[in-house]
Amino acid sequence: MAELVEQTRAAREAFLDALVFDDPVRLYEQAPCGYLSTTPDGLIVKCNATLLTWLGLEAADVVGRLSFVDLLSRGDRIYHETHYAPSLRMHGSVREIALDLLRRDGRRLPVLVSANLDRDEEGLPRVVRIAVFDATDRRRYERELLRAKEEAEAAEQLARALARTLQQTLIPPVPPTIPGLELAAAYRPAGDGSEVGGDFYDVFPLGPADWIVVIGDVCGKGVEAAALTALVRHTVRALAVGHGGPAHILEGLNEVLLRHGNDRFCTVALLRVRQVHGEWHALHATGGHCAPLLLGAGRPPEVVGAEGALLGVLEQVRFDETAVPLRPGEVLLLHTDGVTEARDREGAFFGEHRLRSTLTRLPAAAGPVVEGVVADVLAFQDQRARDDIAVVAFGLPAPGP
Repeated sequence: MAELVEQTRAAREAFLDALVFDDPVRLYEQAPCGYLSTTPDGLIVKCNATLLTWLGLEAADVVGRLSFVDLLSRGDRIYHETHYAPSLRMHGSVREIALDLLRRDGRRLPVLVSANLDRDEEGLPRVVRIAVFDATDRRRYERELLRAKEEAEAAEQLARALARTLQQTLIPPVPPTIPGLELAAAYRPAGDGSEVGGDFYDVFPLGPADWIVVIGDVCGKGVEAAALTALVRHTVRALAVGHGGPAHILEGLNEVLLRHGNDRFCTVALLRVRQVHGEWHALHATGGHCAPLLLGAGRPPEVVGAEGALLGVLEQVRFDETAVPLRPGEVLLLHTDGVTEARDREGAFFGEHRLRSTLTRLPAAAGPVVEGVVADVLAFQDQRARDDIAVVAFGLPAPGP
């Protein structure tokens, strides 16, 4: 241990001696960076061996014959006159200016330049001292970083485009026509629509007077959310082929999501709407989603059923079904949380009370209900949705006078 301490002390003393007694000329000539001095108008009067070696020049080629600007590439000569030299004269120094020097063979040497302008006692420019640092590796790294950034941005744009295309396939462009029923739907993406969300709805037939109406919200945004939304939508369609009830479909969907191995969950409200003996009935079940609202003229909105358990979280789940007879002049409204959880500038929620207030002043008809809800939610947010909004309404037309 004592021997190691002695060796360390000796090495430190040798290092300090080298700093104190090293030849200053050698320190200048063989410094790890280039040094040169110029007159105020740029004529080179001194240049160290390091810079000359980098450029492949001799001192006789440079000192007293060339100006600093003569060492620069053509484009950098313009920058020297318009930025470098005026800044040096005005501030007395420049720091880490990126330039390209020309070697004897015509190749470029990327460098970073720092310079100080010394003045005499009367304040007149006397000499410019310039330090030049080889930036070849730094420039290579910057180019690679820029290329990686551009590739990542291109990949992100492609992923967003693919996700938007995928999401567009999840939202029916025009709600289908159901003979005997009024149906309306709307979807508004958050923000400018560049970020893909997980809200969706679907309406499809099981028979001439037998339909499935589904609305849901997959946790999160982006490509993964869009892909999981596609899985949910197509799974619902596949499970519905067996003509099972809404609870059966949600149980099957929950199993599929658990096997999928994704840590995202989703919420779904699902109704099977059928006409039996000339009368329409809806059988409803929800998995963690906002329960539908039953609207009728002259009475407040009524919540139908319960929200149920989230999908894709628990293995053992149970979903209750609620039967809803549809009478003329009644509308069932389904929506995602982009309605009730919409926020204004102060962070206040649109909330259930504002939704009910909107519904009480709207006629109990599918089209006006969807249009009115979306309009009020967007107005509450200064016309810029902060979350995706999906709304579906259907019902029987009110009897004529």
